[in-house]
Amino acid sequence: MAKLSLAEAQAKAEAVLMTHKTSAANAKSVATALVSAQADGLGTHGLLRLANYAAQANCGKVDGFAIPTLNQTAPSALIVDAANGFAYPAIDLAITALVPVALAQGIAAASITRSGHCGAMGLAVERIAERGMIAIMFANAPAAMAPWGGQTPLMGTNPIASAFPRPASPPVVIDLSLSKVARGNVVAAAQQGAAIPDDWALDVDGKPTTDAKAALAGTMLPLGGAKGAALALMVEAMAAGLTGSHFAFEASSFLDAKGPPPATGQFIIAINPALFGPGVSYIERLFTMVAAEKGARLPGERRLANRQKAAQEGIEVQDSWFVGS
Repeated sequence: MAKLSLAEAQAKAEAVLMTHKTSAANAKSVATALVSAQADGLGTHGLLRLANYAAQANCGKVDGFAIPTLNQTAPSALIVDAANGFAYPAIDLAITALVPVALAQGIAAASITRSGHCGAMGLAVERIAERGMIAIMFANAPAAMAPWGGQTPLMGTNPIASAFPRPASPPVVIDLSLSKVARGNVVAAAQQGAAIPDDWALDVDGKPTTDAKAALAGTMLPLGGAKGAALALMVEAMAAGLTGSHFAFEASSFLDAKGPPPATGQFIIAINPALFGPGVSYIERLFTMVAAEKGARLPGERRLANRQKAAQEGIEVQDSWFVGS
């Protein structure tokens, strides 16, 4: 392990990507997302992903030179084509376009198609909330969960995220996958040869397993049982069905450099709270009550503390993350 400043980690990550068939602009966007996740303590969506991303760009599963395009189909409706490139440049484009439209129209939405792994979505919605908008984001992922009562993986772990601006504090950010735990935790356990709890996933025979590799070959268990499975179906419909992207059962894996582009989707909504009611000052009453509750905390407080520490002290990294640098 070594310690790098955030700027040093950013530069090294960009260098890795640019030596693996990725443009400078795309490398910057991807590296920013990975380093930001690492700084926030979200390691499963951080620099651990870099070598895999580089391998995918190198073999063409992801087009590292793709330039996302924007089509405004109505005053508040946008379509972004990620062009089978990395998700992050497409998300950047969507956010840049969404905020002024939401300010003017009250609400704006962007579908992102032919996209890929979008990492820690809380970072994306937070950027919208920092501009005074409420943000909601849906994303689908390759098949990893079965419908409740079934055994065939037809849906991804399908994260959902939202962020709410605050008058004098950082936004409240909620970001969760709809599997009991993020699949990245199982990936990390498999890489480390570590066991997982037996209530995270099922093996290919539909039996609980503590073997991370068997879990990756099987299915993840949904958060909250049948309710989580239903929410995953909702996200699949929003992120893939609405955007015309690959459904989970059609998408290739995010975890290797084999096969065609995943071509999954994301859907982002930005809302101007001032045009729908009393605005952020009224919502703040709720957040203040939660923060004042003994033993409770607002979502994201630990993440912000990690971010501040990383900015001051740097982050711990492994040399293996920067293969090819």
